[in-house]
Amino acid sequence: MVVKFHRCLSCFSVSGGELFDFLAQKESLSEDEATQFIKQILEGVHYLHTRNIAHFDLKPENIMLLDKNVPLPRIKLIDFGLAHKIEEGAEFKNIFGTPEFVAPEIVNYEPLGLQADMWSIGVITYILLSGASPFLGETKQDTLGNISAMNYEFDDEFFGHTSELAKSFIRQLLQKDTKKRLSIQDALNHPWIKSSEHREEPSKALERKCEHRQLKTKRLKEYTIKSHSSMPPNNTYINFERFAQVVEDITGMEDTFSQLASAQAVLQEDIDALASIYSQKELWYREESESIHHDLSQLHYEFRKVETQRRGVQEDVRAVEVAVGRVSERYRERQAHFEALQEELGAELHWVQEVVGSNQVVGSSGGGFPSCSFSSVFNSDLNEAIKELLNRSCGGDLLTGLNLDQQR
Repeated sequence: MVVKFHRCLSCFSVSGGELFDFLAQKESLSEDEATQFIKQILEGVHYLHTRNIAHFDLKPENIMLLDKNVPLPRIKLIDFGLAHKIEEGAEFKNIFGTPEFVAPEIVNYEPLGLQADMWSIGVITYILLSGASPFLGETKQDTLGNISAMNYEFDDEFFGHTSELAKSFIRQLLQKDTKKRLSIQDALNHPWIKSSEHREEPSKALERKCEHRQLKTKRLKEYTIKSHSSMPPNNTYINFERFAQVVEDITGMEDTFSQLASAQAVLQEDIDALASIYSQKELWYREESESIHHDLSQLHYEFRKVETQRRGVQEDVRAVEVAVGRVSERYRERQAHFEALQEELGAELHWVQEVVGSNQVVGSSGGGFPSCSFSSVFNSDLNEAIKELLNRSCGGDLLTGLNLDQQR
C-alpha cells in the first residue's frame, strides 16, 4: 500500500496588524462598518466550517488586516494551532482556548463541534460594538463561571445606540444550547449582516451617530490596551524565519516521501510479480506432490502385496524343507534296512552256494539224488523263499532288476 502525504501551506503578508488595534485608532466607527468586518469574519469561518474544521481560538488577536491603508481593509484569520476537523460519529472533547471567548460546552467539558466558533463570533461582535467584554471577570474562574451561567446583558451605557438587529444577532449567537445557536450559514443570512441598519432623520442620526462612534472607539481602545497588557506577547512574526526553515524542511521531507513512494511502487510491482510466480510454482508443486503421493501409495500397496507373497513363499519353503527332511530321514532308514538285508541276503546266498556245491560233490561220487534234479528243485525252492523274504521286508521294491536266476 502506497501512503501519500499532502500538505498545503499558504503564506500572506498581513502588514495591517490586528483588526481591533486598527479600529481603536479610528476617530469614529459606524455600525455599518462593524457589520462589514463581522461579515468578513463569518466568510472566513464559513470556509472552515464547510470543510468540517473548527478554529476553536477565534479572538481579536487572531483577526489580522492584509493592508490597513485602504477604505475597507480585508481581514485574515490566523493561528490554527487549536483547529480540529470534526469527524461524523467521533466525539471530541477538550478544554482549551482563551477563557474570555470559549463556549459553555468547552467550560463544561462537553462534546465539541463547529458551534463553538459561533459563540466566539458572538463575543467578538459584542466587544466590537461596545468596547466591553460580556463575560470577563476579575479572575479566570470568574470568567468561566460567567460563561457557564450565561451572565451577560446589554447595558444601555454600552448598547444605548446599538440597533435591535445587532443585539438580536448577538443573542442568537450567545445561546448555551448549541442546537439553538446560529450556524455559520444562518449567521450570514441574518438581516443584520445582509442589510444596512435602520436610519433615522438625517439631523438626529448624524448627531447621535457621531456621539456613538466617539464613545465606542474610546472604549474599544481601552479594551485593546487592557487586553494586550494581560496577554503574553504575540510571537507570530518573531518566529517567521524559524517557521520558514520548518517549511523548507517539510518540503524536503515531502520530496523524500515522494521518492520513497515511487520506490515503494516499483518494489510493490516486483513483489506482485514474485507473488504471481510463487503462486504458479506453488500450484505446480502441489500437483507434483499429489502425483508423487499417489505413486507412493501405489508402491506401498504393491510392496505390501509382494511382502505377503514373500511370507507365503517362505512358509511354503519351510514346509518343503520339513517334507524333504522327513523324506531324507525315511530314505536313510530304508537305506540302512536295505544294506542290512543285502548283507543278510549275501550271507544266505553264500550259504546256499556252499550247500549247492556240496550236493554236487556228493552226487558225482555216486550217492544220493541225481545232481540235476536235486539242484533244480533246490534252486527253485530257494528262489521262492528269498523272494518271499524280500517282499515281506522291503515291499518288493529292492528286487527290481535283480535276476536271481543268474545264481543257478
